[in-house]
Amino acid sequence: MVKKDVLGILDIQEELLVLLQRAKEIKEGLKSGEQYMPLVGKTLGMIFEKSSTRTRISFEVGMTQLGGHAIYMNPKDMQMGRGETVADTAKVLSRFCDAIVYRAFKHEMMKELAENATVPVINALDDVEHPCQIMADLLTVIEHKGDDFGKLKMTYVGDGNNVCNSLLLGCAVVGMNFTAACPKGYQPNGGILAEAKKIGKRMGATIEVVEDPMTGVEYADVLYTDVWVSMGDEKEEATRLKVFKPYQINEALLANARRDAIVMHCLPAHRGLEITAGVIDGPQSVVFDEAENRLHAQKALLVQVIK
Repeated sequence: MVKKDVLGILDIQEELLVLLQRAKEIKEGLKSGEQYMPLVGKTLGMIFEKSSTRTRISFEVGMTQLGGHAIYMNPKDMQMGRGETVADTAKVLSRFCDAIVYRAFKHEMMKELAENATVPVINALDDVEHPCQIMADLLTVIEHKGDDFGKLKMTYVGDGNNVCNSLLLGCAVVGMNFTAACPKGYQPNGGILAEAKKIGKRMGATIEVVEDPMTGVEYADVLYTDVWVSMGDEKEEATRLKVFKPYQINEALLANARRDAIVMHCLPAHRGLEITAGVIDGPQSVVFDEAENRLHAQKALLVQVIK
């Protein structure tokens, strides 16, 4: 059987809607007390080059609930941190584990690990994409807005980073209109944008990037933001805080979207910077539903790639 790597949203574009439905069923089953353990005896290896709260815990808890086991590995505690190649690490872990989750600084390292592993590799975030986050995001949209994606519009406000890249592709794949409101110099990956527009055209969705956030959120059913200074961008903090100041999701911006719009943030959040406390802690915020859905979406994905 050919292994299934998930390095980006397009790796699961054919089964994305099915995975979201399965995640919904898994969540409902868990809430009703159903025991679902198809991964008994299976082991997930997790390499994290960057710190993590939601991703690490949701994968560990997910494997436990599915009957399997997860091993967390920090490169500093591995031979990888002493010069062992990514390729050798991949080959060794493939002898022990049934799948590998990798959070990497560079997408090139992600691809190298996947190319050399004989078990599935799942991208837990790199500098290009964050596919697992977007699965949880779309599941949250379904819960609060329904699954008729063609009638919905999401607007992302802020830095055109890895989350924005995956949202572009994810929304295009399910046929949801998507606008990214980003300042010049901080817009999403050009190649990913072009691919998302192509997919969106086929699916009947409008995919666009604008500079003006107030215009971008018009008619939006979902507002989304992320931190202005991502891990690895700390040296640019002063510049970024100045550039992104007009891109805060605040009460005035929210008022320009649809009256019943929901607000999302992949967390961690910095209240008073990319989003105000009044919005993220307000009645239109669904960020903690979104955070919880990392667990359910990833359980569906784990079963798919391991089974």
